[in-house]
Amino acid sequence: MKSKTYITTLLLVSCFSFAQTIEKLKTETRKIYDANYNMDFDTIVKLSYPKIVSHFGKQKFLDKLDKDYQNEEYRMRLQLVAPVFEYGPIKQIDGITFCVIAYKNPVRYFFETKLDSNTSLLKANFLREKDRIRDVLFEPKRNSFNVRRISKLIAIVDASTNNEWRFFNMDDVAQRELFETFFQDSVKKQVGY
Repeated sequence: MKSKTYITTLLLVSCFSFAQTIEKLKTETRKIYDANYNMDFDTIVKLSYPKIVSHFGKQKFLDKLDKDYQNEEYRMRLQLVAPVFEYGPIKQIDGITFCVIAYKNPVRYFFETKLDSNTSLLKANFLREKDRIRDVLFEPKRNSFNVRRISKLIAIVDASTNNEWRFFNMDDVAQRELFETFFQDSVKKQVGY
């Protein structure tokens, strides 16, 4: 009888903890999405995986984010959508908790220099490679590209995050490379990346 009560209590605590975890993850996911949409770089830094920030240094990471969104070549803007976040399973691997989140996240790149048919093809190929997608549409009248992509975030909880959800933005080439560096192939395979 005592073991049944213990098991029931353990299951209830586990379910409650999981519900709190997924609800907190949903809240933090929305925060980082909104920060990216609004170009709130300070919040992006706060919600990014701490080892990313320490790798670059806070100010260099802020400068990088600013340059990713606007530079001498183009301005990138997320398009207004109501994102539907798809959460993969929450997995514990070697004491670290992971979750992969995917969502439609269309982007527009406005180029500063007028593009002709040749340069637009080169820029389209650049964007296909950078964003790892195929759906890139050049709009000559706007001198811009509409990029329809499925974005991925990898949310992580570990000792370095003070047991809070923090993120890798897998749209960012540098963050993808850091994820590859920080975690072993066996972990990446289990995470599903």
